[in-house]
Amino acid sequence: MKAYRVRKGFLQGEIEVPSSKSHTLRAILFAALAVGKSVIHRYLDSSDTESMIKACRHMGAKIDIFEDRLEIEGVAGAVGPFEDVIDAGNSGIVLRFFSAIGALSSFPVVITGDHSIRHVRPIQPLLDALETLDVIVQTLRGDGFAPVIIKGPLKPGKTTIDGADSQPVSALLVAAAFAKGPVEIEVKNPGEKPWVALTLHWFDLLGIPYEQQGFDCFKLQGNARIKGFTYTVPGDFSTAAFPIAAAIVTGSELNIHNIDMEDAQGDKALIPVFQKMGANIEVKGKTLTVKKCATLKGVTVDINDFVDALPILAVVACYAEGTTHIYNGAVAKGKECNRIETIASQLQKMGADIHATADGLLIKGAPLKGADLHSHQDHRMAMSLAVAGMGAEGDTTISSVDCVCKTFPDFAKAFQALGAPIEEL
Repeated sequence: MKAYRVRKGFLQGEIEVPSSKSHTLRAILFAALAVGKSVIHRYLDSSDTESMIKACRHMGAKIDIFEDRLEIEGVAGAVGPFEDVIDAGNSGIVLRFFSAIGALSSFPVVITGDHSIRHVRPIQPLLDALETLDVIVQTLRGDGFAPVIIKGPLKPGKTTIDGADSQPVSALLVAAAFAKGPVEIEVKNPGEKPWVALTLHWFDLLGIPYEQQGFDCFKLQGNARIKGFTYTVPGDFSTAAFPIAAAIVTGSELNIHNIDMEDAQGDKALIPVFQKMGANIEVKGKTLTVKKCATLKGVTVDINDFVDALPILAVVACYAEGTTHIYNGAVAKGKECNRIETIASQLQKMGADIHATADGLLIKGAPLKGADLHSHQDHRMAMSLAVAGMGAEGDTTISSVDCVCKTFPDFAKAFQALGAPIEEL
C-alpha cells in the first residue's frame, strides 16, 4: 500500500481539475442503455470508471476504450441476462445503480464489492423500495449490505424510499424510467438534493420524461428509449476542492482550470462557503483563481447539499479563527468510511480542536502539527489529510493512499508540479 509524506510548503502555478466522476459514471451507464453508439470524451480514467465499464459489459454493452474517449454500443434498454457477477469495487454508484438496473431483468444478478461496499455502504433502503415493486431481493448475510441478489422484472406501480442518501433515489429513478410501465416514487427524508438533480439533468439531456413535486415525489412513464449521444465530461468540483483548499491553507496563489460554474454538480456550493470564510477566490470563464487572503474565520454550514466536502472543509476550518460548525451531514457516516468520526480522529492527532457531533463537526481553529495518519481507504480522506499536512509544522505521513485512484489518480504528481512538498512512498 502506498503512502504520502507531506511537509509544510508553498504552491504556485496552475492545475487542471480531473473530469467529474459522477458525470462519467452516469454517461457510461446511459450510453450502455441507449440505442446505437455513444461517444464520451474526457472521461475520468479511474478505478470506479473501470468498475462501471465492467458492469455495463456484463449487461451486454460493447465498450471500446481509447485514451481520450469511450465508444459505447448500447443494449437498447434490454437488460439481462448478465454475463457474470457485478463487482462494484469501491463504487457506491455502481452498487446502487446496478441493483436497480438489475431489477429490470427477469434473470437474477448478484452485486458485490470491496470491504467498504460489503460492510459500510447500505443498500437496504433501495431493496425495500424494489421489493414493493415485486422485485425479489436478498442480501447474502441478511444485514442490509452487499452481496445482494436481485431478480425482477420490476413491475409498474408505486413505491416509497428513504432519501437521506441520494444514490438509492437516483438509482430507482433510472430503473423506473426504463420499467415496463409507469412508476411513482415517494421519497421520505430527501437529502443530498443536488445529486438527485444531477440525475434529472441527465434525464433532461436525453429526453427522458418525468414529473416531480419537489424532491418528495416523482412520476416516470417507463419504457424509456434513448438514442446514442456524444458527451464531453466537465471538471469535478469535488476534486477541485483539494487544490483550492491547499492554496487557502498555504497562503498560495493558484489558477485552477476546467471549472464550469454552470454545471449541475452540487459540490460547487463549497466555493461560496470558502469565500464566506474569507478566502479570496475569483472565477472567470472556466478558470478559478485563488489569491492570498486575510485571516480566515469560522462559519456555520449546512453540509447536506455537498456532504462529500465535509472532510476538506474540516481541514480548512482548522486554519480559521473562531469556531466552525458543520451540521446536517449524518449521511457522511455511510460513505467509504465514517467520514465524521474519521476526519475528527485523524485531525486530533495533528493537534486540532475538533469534535464529532451526531450529524457533523465542531472545529475551533488551532495550529496543526505533523503526525502519522491513516486514510481508512477513503480517497477524500487521503487527499484532505494531505492538504492538512501542507499547512502543518513538521512531517505528516498518510498511509493507504492507493484509494485516490478513485477520483484523482495523479494527485501527488499534480501537486508536485505546483511545488508541493509531497512524496509518494
